[in-house]
Amino acid sequence: MTLQEIQAKLESAIDDAIVTMEGDGCNCSTTVISPTFEGMSLLARQKMVLAAVRSDIDSGELHALSIKARTPAEAS
Repeated sequence: MTLQEIQAKLESAIDDAIVTMEGDGCNCSTTVISPTFEGMSLLARQKMVLAAVRSDIDSGELHALSIKARTPAEAS
């Protein structure tokens, strides 16, 4: 799985998301910035991001994903 594929999945699953990726296809990190995260706990944000790639994690195609999920205000 490529970083671009992961990024595309996250961008399509989370409204108005700005997604940056680092790492290789199976162990990577992401920063997701979206107004959707307003008022959500950190855990709820991470669950939302993980839900977008759950099938890839379950299949073993994606082994690890480190997540930073922020609102636009937090990213400024």
